[in-house]
Amino acid sequence: MTGKCLCRSQSWYIVLISFLIWFTSFYLYSSSITFGKRGDSFLGNNQTSFVDSSESLYDVAIDETGVKSSQVKDVMIEDNVEKVVDETENERRHIKFYMDMDIDIDQVIASLMSDNNETETFETIYGKLLEQELRNAKDYNRGRRERARRTRRRSKIKPAAAALARFIGKKVDKVVPKRRKQNAVKHEPIPSSCLGRYIFIHDIPRKFNQDLLDNCKSLSVFTDMCDSALNLGLGSSLPSKENLYSKTGWFSTNEFLLEVIFHNKMKQYKCLTNDSSLAAAIYVPYYAGLDVGRYLWDRLGFRRDHDAVELIKWLVGRPEWTKMWGRNHFLVAGRINWDFRRDPKNVSDWGNGLLNFPESKNMTMLVIESSPWNNNDFAIPYPTNFHPSKDDNVFQWQNKMRRLKRRLLFSFAGARRPNRDESIHNEIIDQCLASRKKCRFLECDDQSQRCSKPENLMLFQSSIFCLQPPGDSYTKRSIFDSILAGCIPVFFHPGSAYVQYIWHFPKDYTQYSVLIPTNAVKSGDAKIEKLLQRIPREKTIAMRDEVVKLIPNVIYADPASKLETIEDAFDLTVKGVLDRVETIRKQMKDTKEVTSEFPEQESWKYFTFGKLGSHEWDPFFSRKPGKHGT
Repeated sequence: MTGKCLCRSQSWYIVLISFLIWFTSFYLYSSSITFGKRGDSFLGNNQTSFVDSSESLYDVAIDETGVKSSQVKDVMIEDNVEKVVDETENERRHIKFYMDMDIDIDQVIASLMSDNNETETFETIYGKLLEQELRNAKDYNRGRRERARRTRRRSKIKPAAAALARFIGKKVDKVVPKRRKQNAVKHEPIPSSCLGRYIFIHDIPRKFNQDLLDNCKSLSVFTDMCDSALNLGLGSSLPSKENLYSKTGWFSTNEFLLEVIFHNKMKQYKCLTNDSSLAAAIYVPYYAGLDVGRYLWDRLGFRRDHDAVELIKWLVGRPEWTKMWGRNHFLVAGRINWDFRRDPKNVSDWGNGLLNFPESKNMTMLVIESSPWNNNDFAIPYPTNFHPSKDDNVFQWQNKMRRLKRRLLFSFAGARRPNRDESIHNEIIDQCLASRKKCRFLECDDQSQRCSKPENLMLFQSSIFCLQPPGDSYTKRSIFDSILAGCIPVFFHPGSAYVQYIWHFPKDYTQYSVLIPTNAVKSGDAKIEKLLQRIPREKTIAMRDEVVKLIPNVIYADPASKLETIEDAFDLTVKGVLDRVETIRKQMKDTKEVTSEFPEQESWKYFTFGKLGSHEWDPFFSRKPGKHGT
């Protein structure tokens, strides 16, 4: 009886256990489906998390299944609690993942039946094993991803090193450590088109440039500089006038906005670098002309110097300055040099002292008119109204200037100077008016501003020769307007062009211009009409053709675009600066100091001809001009 009862009770116990296992499995399966749908914790009330709160459950799963995480980035524990959503393909993948996990059911039953187990249920035991499997899979896949990253990094070392070598012009094996292989391949240096041409732009405080434009109303008491600052400093676009200028590329450009135009073109320079140690030269985007222009007629002279002094202090405090003590720095000031050469002993005199500061003398200063007696400033062309965006725009304009029929022998745009005894404007106007149909005179006055408008190009386009005497200073924008119109310039002083734009004009000035000495006109010995008529027709045609060829040298292309085959005034200026800095760098390398090869007062002679000694132009430069120029 006892054995029978025990046997029956044991059989009943086995059936009960089997039923419980079946029921628990069914409950667990149902819970996993609910978990996949709702995102609740798999372990129910225990709330034992097995995935980092910042990581999607599905992101863990795809490491095993190979599904891209980008497909399910929105599946997060935090985002899905207490949200009921429709069953989608991504949710079905959750279910499939948990059902496919390789959990040993015998191990679950053995743990459940263990004598040491008093509180653990099938659900908690299964959950712990599943948690462990997920951790193992996560650790494995993390290692796999790390190994893949290392492989990709190694595969990118050589291309990255080669690109870096092209950037700095060094051998690859000097830039990247050699791999630990005896048969490592050595790469030859790759030449760089920017080698020796890199330029670093100083990130100076806004008050030295952009703030000036933001307060454009205060820049001038005579002109609305806000309109001039439009279109990256080019001014407003001009309407198309086919009989005067081409359809595109023409703007109402103010001659004193050069520093803004230059800065915007420098931003497009193809050899810029953020590493100053690689730079051949360093550009300082200070709008010096706009700064000083606010106070030129201000009696308080110290206001004109304030920002200039602050800028120099800022530059000297920078680590880039100490490499060559500023001799690799250059700056564009869009006014004539005399506006920056005030005598430091006379605070109330004209202009400020920017070019006279000891630190500034180490820099290369670019102005629209340089001083023949100083060696730290160089002249670059005034901006004209033509700013082409394509090479074809330039070629078409040059062809148009070649084909024009010019019915006037010469012309002059200017005004009388009754209170300027040294000026020859009065004599030139009288001779032009006496020549009747062979010369035309365009009278300029401050009220009409006729000579500052593009319409004066019409006068130059109809003339073979354009008279360019000194004005308030040696140079003026009219010189470049006449060249743009294909008109041969006639100079009366070598300081108007020949000793100025040495990077932009041919050294042989007779190729493109005529020089009539000022004193010959003043004395009445030189008759302009007769002198010009004596020039052979073949010579005139050759000079005009040379002038047309010079057009690209005197224009600044649109900063919003880039010419492909043509070098404009900006390109030639950058070349000149880089050559000058490289010469100084070599001198410092050899002698550890920079020594002048010539007296500073003879700078015009050395830079123009490369030699000193007596010259026929010595009388022209026997004395310095007054505060406004000549």
